[in-house]
Amino acid sequence: MNLSIFSFFARLWANDRAGPDGGDGGNGGHVIFQASPGIRDLQSVGSVVRGENGENGQNKDCHGKCADHTIVKVPLGTIFRDPTGRIVGDLGREGVMFVAARGGAGGKGNHFFVSDTIQSPKVCQYGAEGENLAYFVEVQSIAHIGLLGMPNAGKSTLLRAITRARPKVAPYPFTTLKPHLGIVHYDDYVQIAIADLPGLIPGSHRNRGLGIQFLKHVERCSTLLFILDVSSEQPWTHFEQLQFELQQFNPALLERTQIIVANKIDLPESEENLRLLRQRVKVPILEISAKNGTNLNTLLSKIREIYDDVTASKEGVNEDHAD
Repeated sequence: MNLSIFSFFARLWANDRAGPDGGDGGNGGHVIFQASPGIRDLQSVGSVVRGENGENGQNKDCHGKCADHTIVKVPLGTIFRDPTGRIVGDLGREGVMFVAARGGAGGKGNHFFVSDTIQSPKVCQYGAEGENLAYFVEVQSIAHIGLLGMPNAGKSTLLRAITRARPKVAPYPFTTLKPHLGIVHYDDYVQIAIADLPGLIPGSHRNRGLGIQFLKHVERCSTLLFILDVSSEQPWTHFEQLQFELQQFNPALLERTQIIVANKIDLPESEENLRLLRQRVKVPILEISAKNGTNLNTLLSKIREIYDDVTASKEGVNEDHAD
């Protein structure tokens, strides 16, 4: 997203016929972006965001009111890049702010210029212009669980089945063109964020398909959930390809906690493929049907178990640092 930001300056006037009583103008407001957990995407953010003008100074030495800052709420994980591509703002935690453009300082009324030698100045000073800057803005999803799979593996169907998210579902590749976030609600009020990431294909790390722009979202998911379509030919090759793409992009991603899910077990051809998959992939595999709801409660229990383990591990690290 290419974001142009304008922050206007405050102006004032001086009544030279009434003596040196012109007040100063108010400062223009900044444009500030703030990370908010209640915001899911950038759809509500316009391509141009303008700050407010400060008020004009008035006679009788009345200063103009400074403008309020314009605060724009954006999702956690929003990143701002300057035109060279350098990251200048990273809103990775709730409440973190990024001042994208500063408002101009208010002007000075003629009363400001009164001195021992000049008792009736007939000059004033216009306010300074605010900053006019452009940014590239992107959201690197922050989710507890990231759904990974080849195109049409059933990620969006699964997200719809276990959360209230409603990503588009259709029987053709690349239905998911941008990350979708859903929240799993448990009975004890724990909420786990799950991200449906666009499908990866061979060569994604070289920007094929939807490319590395979405591989970057994987880096902000603490657990990776691989969804394999066991109704397709040789589903184990899909798992190998996904692992290879992650390794080429960032080898550290393979050290994340992983859940392997065999989807579409409701289809006739899946039984034999699932048997072969278990022989080829020497890790635990959970078989489900996202469409029919088969074993989804088991999957949700597994997600919660891993979430609790990861949370406890992070708390232990924080306690060690505190000591």
